[in-house]
Amino acid sequence: MTEPLRIVFAGTPEFAAEHLKALLDTPHQIIAVYSQPDRPAGRGQKLTPSPVKQLAVQHDIPVYQPLTLRDPDAQAELAALKPDLMVVVAYGLILPQVVLDTPRLGCINSHASLLPRWRGAAPIQRAVQAGDAESGVTVMQMEAGLDTGPMLLKVSTPISAEDTGGTLHDRLATLGPKAVIEAISGLADGSLKGEVQDDSLATYAHKLNKDEARIDWTRPAVELERLVRAFHPWPICHSTLQGEALKIHAAEVGEGKGVPGTILSADKQGLTVACGEGALRLTRLQLPGGKALNFSDLFNSRREQFAPGLVLGA
Repeated sequence: MTEPLRIVFAGTPEFAAEHLKALLDTPHQIIAVYSQPDRPAGRGQKLTPSPVKQLAVQHDIPVYQPLTLRDPDAQAELAALKPDLMVVVAYGLILPQVVLDTPRLGCINSHASLLPRWRGAAPIQRAVQAGDAESGVTVMQMEAGLDTGPMLLKVSTPISAEDTGGTLHDRLATLGPKAVIEAISGLADGSLKGEVQDDSLATYAHKLNKDEARIDWTRPAVELERLVRAFHPWPICHSTLQGEALKIHAAEVGEGKGVPGTILSADKQGLTVACGEGALRLTRLQLPGGKALNFSDLFNSRREQFAPGLVLGA
């Protein structure tokens, strides 16, 4: 075993917190944590620390929350920590070259895709949406470009026909930390060398937004089924029915055809809606003010609301 390293950890959401948790169980010393500034959350919009900050505070690790790392004072603060390595996971701030050059062994990043596929903000959801056969985590040496650095280690997992953005996230959140710990050992003893990415194979995983989650019924049912899974548990696909919002928590490809958006049938198995190609059977829905329910439960009490011939999204 090489000497324990002085590590600065930078991350923000739950995915990153899982990595920090694992690093705290190693001999390495986490000397500081960087996380995004506290943000308003919940109904009261109370300022809330990120999952990474909450974990750091529990372990009495100093937390830094600069608005930007382009600020010379923030850069000097980092340099004063004299880190051997910076581990970055879904941090959300750009690291300028001076920051990348500060730690003795540079900065490494755990990215939730098999690079160079799905560089960018939402690699997990985009992989499900595109119908990819597999996903994984790539640990890379960071450079100034977005997710362009040399790849140090990859772990992969198949994407099943049942996977959602949430289930794949949780699986990658268990694979990633192990990969990072293995990569740190290889970097520390000099046995791990980066593999340059093939930029011609790169795809970009755009950030998710709620507008994208509005169902366009003219699209093929196969695409919409993947979209419903990809956007669960956030931002949740949605449409309208007779002017009321309708959140779609689960769906499967059904049978039938008709004018896109038209209800073809409704029964205990689900609400079957015509798409641009084929039909989508909605199996779990949420009405305004209610909770998500299997369609069989809604059908019992609200049969007339889902009559064949009504049009969703009209």
